[in-house]
Amino acid sequence: MSTATPERSWVGPSAGERLNLLSKAKSIAIVGASDKPSRASYFVATYLLSSSPYKVYFVNPVATEILGQPVYKSLADLPEAPDLVDVFRKHDDLPGVAQEAIDAGAKTLWLQLGSWNEEAAAIAEAASLSVVMDRCVKIEHARFHGGLHLAGFDTGVISSKRQVRA
Repeated sequence: MSTATPERSWVGPSAGERLNLLSKAKSIAIVGASDKPSRASYFVATYLLSSSPYKVYFVNPVATEILGQPVYKSLADLPEAPDLVDVFRKHDDLPGVAQEAIDAGAKTLWLQLGSWNEEAAAIAEAASLSVVMDRCVKIEHARFHGGLHLAGFDTGVISSKRQVRA
């Protein structure tokens, strides 16, 4: 028995528009940031801190420090309005996070790979925020800046076979 997936009617920004959003951003807040190295948010945070020009803020109501950086309980607690809010939260939390991003003065709501919530997108867009869904900030940044090979991806050959390097 399979469950039906709701139709996706929202259309996201093009590659050029995503590049523009990332180019204009100076700060990124990671909502749902984790101090656990096995979590995707930790991997993204590591990349952003080491390979991007962004001021990175971590938002998690229970953690106190991630990668040597302070952690804020909510977007409202940040010392500045983040340009981009990168969200690692469960589906049902996304509309509330969209509203928090609006209230914090963010310019872009970015939902990570696997996250798609048209209600959250509608809330954000109604307040003039740009929205990206089901995309990874790390992958997109690396892709646009020629760093996929540095970010855990080998872009040389597409194959199901393991490549042997000389």
